[in-house]
Amino acid sequence: MSAELAAAQPLYRDRDLTVFLGCRFLSTIATMVLSVAVGWQVYDIARDPLSLGLVGLAEFVPMFLLVLPGGDIVDLFNPRLIFAASLVGEAVCGVLFLALAFVHPHQVWPFYLILVLYGVARAFAAPSGQSLLPFLVPPETLPRAIAWSSSFFQVAVIAGPAIGGFLYALGPQAAYALCCVAFLGAGLGISSLGGRRNRADRVHKATAFERVAEGITFVRKRPIILGAISLDLFAVLLGGATALLPVFARDILHTGPIGLGVLRSATAVGAALMAFALTRRPLARHAGIRMFAAVAVFGLATIVFGLSRNFFLTLGALAVLGASDMISVYVRNALVQFGTPDPMRGRVSAVNMLFVGASNELGEFESGLTASWFGTVPAVVLGGLGTLLVVGLWMALFPPLRTVDRLQDAESS
Repeated sequence: MSAELAAAQPLYRDRDLTVFLGCRFLSTIATMVLSVAVGWQVYDIARDPLSLGLVGLAEFVPMFLLVLPGGDIVDLFNPRLIFAASLVGEAVCGVLFLALAFVHPHQVWPFYLILVLYGVARAFAAPSGQSLLPFLVPPETLPRAIAWSSSFFQVAVIAGPAIGGFLYALGPQAAYALCCVAFLGAGLGISSLGGRRNRADRVHKATAFERVAEGITFVRKRPIILGAISLDLFAVLLGGATALLPVFARDILHTGPIGLGVLRSATAVGAALMAFALTRRPLARHAGIRMFAAVAVFGLATIVFGLSRNFFLTLGALAVLGASDMISVYVRNALVQFGTPDPMRGRVSAVNMLFVGASNELGEFESGLTASWFGTVPAVVLGGLGTLLVVGLWMALFPPLRTVDRLQDAESS
């Protein structure tokens, strides 16, 4: 079958891809519900924006320490089983949160302890989950598969916070119970995947440290990949103001947990619309400059979000923020996938996760810390301005990323 004909085949007929998308949808729903429930409950107890920052820090520390070794393990063993086991670990954390909800705690430290365990599970789930997609579909359909994966992810990110808000209104127990079931179901589905297998016959000849260092060196020597993931790192780190949404929902816009769920979903609505657009018309040319433009729009939308006092204007700003972030995520993921050989996928995905995924949690901590120092609104506005500064600086530091044309060009970077 020719590459053109294979690319035109309906992706939904691929059983492994369908199962993968469904399981990722379930696990993302659970992640979003858990985020809403924990964020609201912690802030309701502490009433301090710094407490929300510590939520992110509790997840970041174990991810920072374990994600690179986790990527090495993914390259050595079956990533399907590692991903499945990690999802079961997240289900166990959901059970612990459920048990904690029945106790009605008056202190936040038990939440942080469970979040540390949750961060350990995510440190292995991230590289194993991110490295799976190229093994499930042929290379000629990978760009469309990435777009479909992003679409399913964004639909879950839309539905998850809204579901979390409604369930939390019934009681935190309902929210955490759904998380347990969804994580467990996703883990069972992932364990059934087939697809192409990674050949790890050579990596055992090096030490674990050498293998991890090889993944870091691979990324460092490829300016397109390094520039893409580091740009996302600093954009999310500085512009991760959505971690403060519980403060906006309660104290600025005066909505309840349902309003918080709607606000959390607004970002994903914009991202999902953009993701679906990319499934119909993937970016064919000028990928690098479009990525920089999208991150700049992300920074501007963050500033509008921080200054808004109108619920609907805030929703609009969050939707634009999500749409622009989706373009950046799509380009970055495609560049990483096309530029990474099979034996390196776990370790490169781990480096990507360390830069991008963990930066979400570190960005939450940064937002909570600066909000406690300067106030919530100034912290958000400063983050948006910092994102714009990073865009200009990265355009100067990474010319190959700025000038990259087609996504497939990363194969020769």
